[in-house]
Amino acid sequence: MKNVLVLGGTRFFGKRLVELLLQDGDSRVTILTRGVTEDDFGDRVARLAVDRTDEAALERAVGDIDWDIVYDNICFSPDEAAAAVRIFSRRAKRYILTSSLSVYNPQPAILTEADFDPEHYPLKLGGKADFSYQEGKRLAETVLLQTADFPVAAVRFPIVLGTDDYTRRLHFHIEHVQAGQPIGIPNPQAEISFIRSDEAADFLHWLGTSTLTGPVNACSDGTLTIGGVISIVEAATGKPAVIRSETADKDQSPFGIEESWYMDTAKARSAGFSFLSLSEWFPELVTSLNRSLS
Repeated sequence: MKNVLVLGGTRFFGKRLVELLLQDGDSRVTILTRGVTEDDFGDRVARLAVDRTDEAALERAVGDIDWDIVYDNICFSPDEAAAAVRIFSRRAKRYILTSSLSVYNPQPAILTEADFDPEHYPLKLGGKADFSYQEGKRLAETVLLQTADFPVAAVRFPIVLGTDDYTRRLHFHIEHVQAGQPIGIPNPQAEISFIRSDEAADFLHWLGTSTLTGPVNACSDGTLTIGGVISIVEAATGKPAVIRSETADKDQSPFGIEESWYMDTAKARSAGFSFLSLSEWFPELVTSLNRSLS
């Protein structure tokens, strides 16, 4: 049996990952959260309730157990990453960090893992409040990949979507179009990557069994322009969108990027993972959400 620890596994793709691990039948799964969000795993998992930003409490919670895989979905700063390096030294056989497309600056060309190289990025410590989200994720990768004595993979996900998306980013667009409210989009022609929540969980699960290390891009095959997203929403709702280049903050699109921001997944595909087609699942998701929100 494999000992698997999931830091953050009670909602969205983290919850889906835990379900996949439980279906394996050969994993003892422990989830570590603050204990705020309830789960329905019952006695199928062990639970550790701790604030992962408290290094001493985190070390006491994980104890001296050897972990075959540690999934870290809730690391947002170099200090948190450095604590993980110390605590899991010689205890983790494989460490998988959930990182983000946000480590990259938007650009017209497709982004490869080499466009941000954490193994040569200046190492700097600090807490979550000391950095932007982008810089926090960059430095978390940097600390783990430069200093850990265990194998590390850093999964760079784009915006994750699904009916279970608690951030309701796609919901925002559907609700605004349904209500005839303006949506702020600075560049409708900007291309963007997405991944579905179950696909993100599938990828993390697969990565746990692979030997890939370092940064790994993971997104559905294909891209959409922001204008294309809106067109799909218009088709599902049967209503025209009211698009503005500038709006009040509350009406600004969560997808409202000024430049294209999309990833190449050749590294993961070459290792054997097959991604879903964005053009197939995205309209289906919009249609499903539109029905539930109508």
